[in-house]
Amino acid sequence: MLGIINLQGLTRDLSLYLENQVRVGLFGSGVGLSLVLGFGAAYACYYLSVIAKKPRLVVGGEGLCNFLKHHCPAVTETYYPTLWCWEGRAQTLLRPFITVKPLVNYNNELIKTADGGQISLDWFNNDDNTLYPDTSSRPTILLLPGLTGTSRESYILHMIKHSEALGYRCVVFNNRGVSGEKLLTPRTYCAANTEDLEAVINHVHAMYPEASLMAAGVSMGGMLLVNYLGKMGRQTPLKGAAVFSAGWEAFESAITLEKPINWMMFNYYLTTCLQAAIVRHRHILEKHFDIDHILRAKSIREFDTRFTSVMFGYPTNEHYYRDASPCHKVKSVEIPVLCLNALDDVFSPGHAIPVETARQNPNVALVLTSYGGHIGFLEGIWPKKQTYMDRIFKQFVQAIFEHGNEINSM
Repeated sequence: MLGIINLQGLTRDLSLYLENQVRVGLFGSGVGLSLVLGFGAAYACYYLSVIAKKPRLVVGGEGLCNFLKHHCPAVTETYYPTLWCWEGRAQTLLRPFITVKPLVNYNNELIKTADGGQISLDWFNNDDNTLYPDTSSRPTILLLPGLTGTSRESYILHMIKHSEALGYRCVVFNNRGVSGEKLLTPRTYCAANTEDLEAVINHVHAMYPEASLMAAGVSMGGMLLVNYLGKMGRQTPLKGAAVFSAGWEAFESAITLEKPINWMMFNYYLTTCLQAAIVRHRHILEKHFDIDHILRAKSIREFDTRFTSVMFGYPTNEHYYRDASPCHKVKSVEIPVLCLNALDDVFSPGHAIPVETARQNPNVALVLTSYGGHIGFLEGIWPKKQTYMDRIFKQFVQAIFEHGNEINSM
């Protein structure tokens, strides 16, 4: 009997304890919910007042400015970076993993160069489209990937998918030796030498002389494109160009990328990618370069000092970096060019962007966002299929192809 009483007492005490815990839990949940709601409201206020902003539009000419506002509205709309990923380095790192890689089937073409080398072009002809059934006059976009990029980069694939919807043809210019083709001469590529790009543009234009031709360059591809445009002036078959996340001043980019956290997150990895290409083509490069010395480089600047500047005949790497910096070529650009940069891009620090020079050239427009990182520009809760950069690209190429003749009259 005593055991039964004790058991009943124990059961009663346990019930009281559980009821008390439930009350505490409900009360605690209420406090937790209040804290979550309060934090959420505070974060929303911070995000809307500090993070989400309209880009800064810098345009040297009233005609191009009005043209963009009318035909490329994204340049004046508020850019809402992804709520949980708006910081520049985070956007840069996560974009390749968050965004999908659309399926694109290419036709590869290898073209010969004057020095005996070869360049790999990947064509997306868009033959299934009904908007431009005449292949001879189908608008064509030449795409230039970044430093170690190829036609398989997600940002290139997204540009192609947007171009496909508009009925355009695309061709990707892969730099020498990066996309699986053999290196036939002891020469790769750099941001300053535009000979290969000139050969590719002339080749594409000769294939389709009646087709309107544009180009879009990303990161180092953008640097190369601006350097080409500055050199050619009006002597280019390009109707317009778009440049994304270009490094405007090579010295400043190197300094920023050599800061400890940026070196660990980006610089060292890219250096190893460049060195991997050297190893792949060692058999043809080792007769002209000290490969082991190149492979001991710990940064992009060291790699360029030991290999790139030597390969292209510069007396020092400083001479190469000055020649490679497109900020010096902006004043000579003579076709419509839209350039998108984020001010928190560690590859292209905001203070090095040639704002004043762009103001003096009626053909150049800078679109500067506060956030977005390097080729990031993520927006939306889960930005799998489109970024702010993609929207700018799509609107601008369509505007140039379909309304480009309006620029001077606006």
